[in-house]
Amino acid sequence: MPETALGIWLKELRERRGMSLREAAERSRVDHAYIYRLETGTKEAPSAEVVDKLISALTPPERDAEILRFLVDRTNIDVGLVKFVQGDPTVTFDQFHMMTTVVNRGARPDYATSLARIRKFMT
Repeated sequence: MPETALGIWLKELRERRGMSLREAAERSRVDHAYIYRLETGTKEAPSAEVVDKLISALTPPERDAEILRFLVDRTNIDVGLVKFVQGDPTVTFDQFHMMTTVVNRGARPDYATSLARIRKFMT
């Protein structure tokens, strides 16, 4: 199964904390195999309870927790966008949310340009 935005985001949060799957499972009380399936995209849409447990165990910044919660119900988010936002911690949740609504016709998405336009619009 292809990568999912949720899986990429979750795996990066876990790896940023330097946790193995088993460590994350112990801290969150969520089965390590289930976490692995979420990260690889073979499982989608975890319950709010599972997401809360993972957030509690991984203790991400508020922006990252908000994005994780947002991605749970949106399986069609471009993984390229998620990777772009992971690489730029200055992107706020509201900016990310707006970027998910941008429609790119024909050409490959230019996330930096979209972000600049959104920031200009928001000021």
